[in-house]
Amino acid sequence: MHIPDGFISPSVAVVTGVVSVAALSVAVRRAKNAFGVRSAPILGLTTAFVFAAQMINFPVAGGTSGHLLGGTLAAVILGSPWAAMICIATVLIIQAVLFADGGITALGANILNMGLVGVWTGWTLTQPLLRLLGGKRSRLPTSAAIAGAVSVVLAAIVASLELALSGTAPINIVLPSMTGIHILIGIGEGLITGGVLTYLSTARPDLLPGEQREFKGWLVPVVSILLIAGVLSLFASAFPDGLDWVSEQTGFDKLAENVRVSVPTPFADYQVQGLDKIGTSIAGILGSIVCFGLAFGLANIMKGAES
Repeated sequence: MHIPDGFISPSVAVVTGVVSVAALSVAVRRAKNAFGVRSAPILGLTTAFVFAAQMINFPVAGGTSGHLLGGTLAAVILGSPWAAMICIATVLIIQAVLFADGGITALGANILNMGLVGVWTGWTLTQPLLRLLGGKRSRLPTSAAIAGAVSVVLAAIVASLELALSGTAPINIVLPSMTGIHILIGIGEGLITGGVLTYLSTARPDLLPGEQREFKGWLVPVVSILLIAGVLSLFASAFPDGLDWVSEQTGFDKLAENVRVSVPTPFADYQVQGLDKIGTSIAGILGSIVCFGLAFGLANIMKGAES
C-alpha cells in the first residue's frame, strides 16, 4: 500500500499532501484532550508496534504478500481516531525518511490512504459492529477485526483512484486488481487485529481504553516489540506486496525508477549495507525506537500544551 515516488502525478501529490497536513493539524488539536498521564507511553508503544508489525509481510496468494496497516488496531487501543492518525502518520514519515519505504512525494497520499481512510473506516465501523454482535466487550476483537479488514479494502480503493487520476493506470484495470488482492490482505489485517486485541483484553487490559487499572510497566511490551522488529521481521515473506504486485502485473512498476526523491539513508529497504539479516534486525529495532520516541515526545508536548 506504500505508494513510491513516480506513481502519482504532481497535482495528486500536492492535493493529497494538503489534505493530509490539514487533517493532521486538526488531529493534533483534537488529540490533546485524549492524553493523560497514561496515554503518552501507550501512544509510543502503539506506534512502535505498528512499525514493527508492518515489517512482517505475510504471503497471500499467487506470489503476493501483505502486511498490517494498523489503523483500526491503533484507533481501538488508543480510544481515539485522532491519536491513531498521529500514530500511523508517524510510522509513515519514519518509513519514508529513514527506510525509503514509500515515496517522499507520495507521503501525503500514503497518510491520506492509511492514516485517514484506514483509521476512520475502522473506527467508524467498529462500534456499530460491536452493537450488532451484542455489545459485549468480549466482542470487541471480532468487531475490530471485521472493521480492520474493510478498512484495508477501502484504503486500496482510494489508492486506486489516486493512481487513475495520475494517469498511471486505467481505473478499469487498477481498481479491480487493487481491490481483489487487498480483500485477501484485509483478511490478514483482520486476523492480526483481532488476535492482538484478544491478547490485550485478557493479558494486558491496562493497555486498552476504558480500564481504570494503572499501566503495569514497560518490560513485556518493549521486549515484544523488539522481538517482532529484530527477529520475526527476518521471516517476512519476500513476495511483492499488493501494490507492487499490481504494478508489475499492469506494467507501471518502472515508473518508480524514473523519479526518486529521497533523503540519503544507510537504512534504505530496512537494510544496513554489508550486514545482511543482522542489518534488517538493526533497522527494525532502530525504527521501532525512533517511532516510540517521536510519538512519546509528541504526546508529552501535547499534554503539556493542554495543561
